[in-house]
Amino acid sequence: MSTNNSKQPVSPAAGFLSNATCQMEEELSISFSITFMTVGILSNSLAIAILMKAYQRFRQKYKSSFLLLASALVITDFFGHLINGAIAVFVYASDKDWIHFDKSNVLCSIFGICMVFSGLCPLFLGSVMAIERCIGVTQPIFHSTKITSKHVKMMLSGVCFFAVFVALLPILGHRDYKIQASKTWCFYNTDHIKDWEDRFYLLLFSFLGLLALGISFFCNAITGISLLRVKFKSQQHRQGRSHHFEMVIQLLGIMCVSCVCWSPFLVTMASIGMNRQDFMGACERTLFTLRMATWNQILDPWVYILLRKAVLKSLYTFTRRCCGVHIISLHVWELSSIKNSLKVAAISESPVTEKVTQQTST
Repeated sequence: MSTNNSKQPVSPAAGFLSNATCQMEEELSISFSITFMTVGILSNSLAIAILMKAYQRFRQKYKSSFLLLASALVITDFFGHLINGAIAVFVYASDKDWIHFDKSNVLCSIFGICMVFSGLCPLFLGSVMAIERCIGVTQPIFHSTKITSKHVKMMLSGVCFFAVFVALLPILGHRDYKIQASKTWCFYNTDHIKDWEDRFYLLLFSFLGLLALGISFFCNAITGISLLRVKFKSQQHRQGRSHHFEMVIQLLGIMCVSCVCWSPFLVTMASIGMNRQDFMGACERTLFTLRMATWNQILDPWVYILLRKAVLKSLYTFTRRCCGVHIISLHVWELSSIKNSLKVAAISESPVTEKVTQQTST
């Protein structure tokens, strides 16, 4: 009898689910998953429309590279939310019976690959955007002459290919993505890790994610300090700097959202990879941090929707009226500086000034 049982094929899902002991105190309904996915798709669609319109407007200007990267980030969030959400809804609708609908572990592998890619790629793009803005503010001549749209597209392709490579590493190493204890998602093996390869995947994922957040923080800090120094040092080119401030504010919003949403999950995965958490104690915490990370794909587009120049000006005007403080508005401030520069240019080009300069030269 024992020999007959040992010869029967056993699916990867059956091997894990038979040992799954993590019981969640509360279960999310399929209606909540559908609502969550719908909100994310609508939010990202609105942000894509806004960014694409802005990209067409600033296509040949210094802001085009930033908008191209921002559009790629929101599109990545959109497809990540769509694919992962659709699979999660299907899992809930199938009563999480992986043995029945995924005997060959194909769907779990696709789910795990999408989870890793949609997690790392936006973090990488956020760091690349921070580097691009840092160069644009601190080295404007180098940025305008050397960093073209072609170079930005090459960097974008390189980031995406690297994220795909990291997501495919377990498959290339003949390892399967594992169904997690809640039976609602797939990821690297987090249950009773004894192999160095499983530990390597978890630590690599956490290291790359935290490294991307660190680079974003460092570059945004340099960019913000540089803009403040220029602002206090000189009062020229206010209109150009207003666009810099808009982009930096959006970058800071993206960085804060990513840090709050992704840091707990990255730290939890690193802790599991270093065997500093037991499986039973980390199960519920891992699922909670995962839900925090999924909020990143919903909050990212709202950064570009709300932290735009027009919205910030309206908020500034509303706050000024509520506080009752008389401050010159940003529009009048920029317009007056443009008028003054035009007056100076007109005076310098007038015939009277040319005669005076000729007399002084003789």
